[in-house]
Amino acid sequence: YGRMCQIEKKEGPNIGLINSLSGYARVNEFGFFLTTHRKVNIETNQGTDRIDYLSAAEQDSYVVAQANSVLDETGRFFDDEFLWRVRVDNFPKLKERMPYMYVSPKHVVSAASFCIPSLENHDSIGALMAAIPLLQVITLFNPE
Repeated sequence: YGRMCQIEKKEGPNIGLINSLSGYARVNEFGFFLTTHRKVNIETNQGTDRIDYLSAAEQDSYVVAQANSVLDETGRFFDDEFLWRVRVDNFPKLKERMPYMYVSPKHVVSAASFCIPSLENHDSIGALMAAIPLLQVITLFNPE
């Protein structure tokens, strides 16, 4: 979650061979994908400005709050109940101490998928059809 783009995922003979990184993901020195997590102060339940990059193995040991959780003006969680994620499951849970929250709700898609106008309207067919041409255009702006 947050490492590979969910829109541009490959199918067929290229599955697992050609992938697009999500917008906030990066690769560590060992070749593993890392995703961003915003650190939460455990004592005060307050979001901080510190960003940690965690691998899938590290992330599995934490309960992570969603990025669109409502915070008050001091950065503390406002609602008493909101969605959390543990491994692959999302579920509502009462507010308690947790070490991380996600940085952005958009961190599951790649740079090319960010440009798809129908993505926010839950038009999955339009998003999938637009992903491949946009991916080809976006890579021209920053060739390696």
